[in-house]
Amino acid sequence: MRTGDSYVESLRDGRNVILDGAPVDDITTHPAFAAGVRSVARLYDFSADPANRELMTYESPSDGRPVNLSWLVPRSVDDLRRRRLAIEAWSEISHGYLGRSPDHVASFFAGFSGSLDTFAKAGDRYADNVQRFYERARDEDLYVTYTIIHPQVDRAKGPHEQYAPHLYAAIAHSDDDGVVVRGAQMLGTATVMSDYLFVSSIQPLPPGADDYGLSVVIPVNHPRLRIYPRRPYGRDVTDAGDYPLSAEYDETDALVVFDDVDVPPEHVFVDRDPDITFAQFTRTPAHVLGNTQAQIRYAVKLRFLAGLASQLAEWSGQSGDRNFQLGLARVAAQASVPHGLVLAGEYNAVIDSNGVAQPDPEMLYSAMALQPAVYRDINFALREMTGGTTIQVPSSASAWDDPVTRADFERFVRWPDVDAAHRIALLKLIWDAVGSEFAGRHFQYEMFYAGSASVVQGRLYRNYDWDRARAMVLRCLAETPGPHQAESGDAR
Repeated sequence: MRTGDSYVESLRDGRNVILDGAPVDDITTHPAFAAGVRSVARLYDFSADPANRELMTYESPSDGRPVNLSWLVPRSVDDLRRRRLAIEAWSEISHGYLGRSPDHVASFFAGFSGSLDTFAKAGDRYADNVQRFYERARDEDLYVTYTIIHPQVDRAKGPHEQYAPHLYAAIAHSDDDGVVVRGAQMLGTATVMSDYLFVSSIQPLPPGADDYGLSVVIPVNHPRLRIYPRRPYGRDVTDAGDYPLSAEYDETDALVVFDDVDVPPEHVFVDRDPDITFAQFTRTPAHVLGNTQAQIRYAVKLRFLAGLASQLAEWSGQSGDRNFQLGLARVAAQASVPHGLVLAGEYNAVIDSNGVAQPDPEMLYSAMALQPAVYRDINFALREMTGGTTIQVPSSASAWDDPVTRADFERFVRWPDVDAAHRIALLKLIWDAVGSEFAGRHFQYEMFYAGSASVVQGRLYRNYDWDRARAMVLRCLAETPGPHQAESGDAR
């Protein structure tokens, strides 16, 4: 099993990360990225611990060695349950704040491996490439992230209609030696600290956009790949107590530029085929498995936010207040939604024609459609519960070094049975969860990580059992006396 130390060491590979216009020599020690790297390393140490072997691993079909359950191609409801418990255990380590942890894209590749016939439509070699990379990534426990969204320069035009050719990631050239990828993709979340980057397009491509129909993997340290992270949130944190989440769990997001990146043939899964590019997400279990991982992680995060609300009530002396209890009950109800729908999807799982078990997509996409509103409401509830108390805290932990300042806060900023230090620690944690720049990024992330509301709701529309719902209505009408019963045939 990969350990945290081996993971950290693997990142010292000359990757081309550019921050504030300057190259980053070593992301494992740079203050903008080191804490995030350590957080991922803790995940690998947890899964490598022999005490967690049954929880986190299964035997590799290649050699019987233990490998992470996120790579498992599920064949039964029990397989889905085992995957869920492993994903949940990893999510709890970061309180749900590592949205693109290694188990996310691993779940997509498990779906790809379970539907190789989708890739074989363009030739068996592409299916073979998918399977070989999947097996290698599984057995080496590689950290794969993805960039599957175009930078949106002119959203009114297709990718091939932009002001310059190959502005978005595209295949500029292909031959027996592989393909050359040119352009850029947005939202490389955690790409800066991963091993491989999966590059594709999750959006349907219009006619004429064949060059953008690609699916490839590229090592993150490729010399012609440039990574431009957004402003990091943990770099300027002087004390982890002031911003405890920002200091540990900023996975960063990045613009990735492909400056004629050569991709060898074994790492090409789709070559200029928009239909298969889209099908890999819509006709395989990949999207369902990958987003089920996301909902498991999201449910853990909501449980953490509910815990913040409950701890606030307990320490502030309001746990016996009826109105506060009702507010907590609403938070609990909303926090239970994604977990309940994940369990329902698992219980109602279907086995596809390739023998792969998939959670019920109706349950998954219902959870995803509700996700932005639920996250918004819980954030608002926490803000309402804290009122102005999250603002009335010391400017930084260094304020405690001054005896007069310390005495004032110990006297005036406390709760009935909780001292100032514990009160302030909790309030700063709550603020970092709902009010800081880190919190704002997470609000945006939970709203749009799966696409716009129309995209998510469209998936739910296509997967909801409308026939069953209408059948109930027609049965009710058939049992109801009235002139409509005198008419025969279709009412239309």
